[in-house]
Amino acid sequence: MKRLRALLTTPAYAVYGERLLRKIKGGGSIPRHIGLILDGNRRYGRQNRMTEPQEIYASGADRLDGLLEWCVDLGIPAITLWIFSTDNIHRRPEEVSGLLGAIENKLRVLAVAPSIHQSRVRVRAVGRLELLPESTQNAVRVAESATRDYGDLNLTLAVAYGGRQEITDAVCSLLRDSAFRDQTAASVADHLTPEILGGYMYAPDLPDLDLIIRTSGEIRLSGFLLWQSAYSEFYFTDVFWPEFRRIDFLRAIRAFQQRKRRFGQ
Repeated sequence: MKRLRALLTTPAYAVYGERLLRKIKGGGSIPRHIGLILDGNRRYGRQNRMTEPQEIYASGADRLDGLLEWCVDLGIPAITLWIFSTDNIHRRPEEVSGLLGAIENKLRVLAVAPSIHQSRVRVRAVGRLELLPESTQNAVRVAESATRDYGDLNLTLAVAYGGRQEITDAVCSLLRDSAFRDQTAASVADHLTPEILGGYMYAPDLPDLDLIIRTSGEIRLSGFLLWQSAYSEFYFTDVFWPEFRRIDFLRAIRAFQQRKRRFGQ
């Protein structure tokens, strides 16, 4: 592992990264919306003999600054990060506390970071936010309020999020909407379309996902943005999230550009 890390800092590797960047900028379309499943934090912690959950997850949170820089450089308008699922709530209390603590700290930093305001990054969170502690909810509100007028890059954090739950919540929101409240179930069913239901998702203004990246070697979605990923391209890497580097991100973008998207046709 140490030899690999040393290799990644060599001049030859840096040259390779710049060459790859040039190919991407001149080689095809850039994803409008990327989803990233941040996996491998705990395995990274064990590998590096970390014992405190907040220290482990803080290492992952530190990766976000670089990721946003890479998105701004490529002109990517939207990225959604899955950082805490509804299933994660049932992990050991100290682990949940460590993860939420890292999220809160990062949100507070994002709210005041000069780079966020200079790049006009809009920060928001989606999911069952009411399940989160009040301190986490407050950190979300502060970051959202500080960046609500931006939109050059939309950073969405999926927190207490589950894909099936989002679709369920969308159906419930539709049925509670005054536009449908006085209609029979049969009438609603007769007029319901994917476009109408899509308008009730957590962030209906965002485009569908073009590319989903998952770190740590796991090859599954685990319920991430099920509605929005119908025609997504997938990229899986063995790298743990806290070790995810610019070169890994560029490789994912390059792989996306090399695929022919048919959208079912």
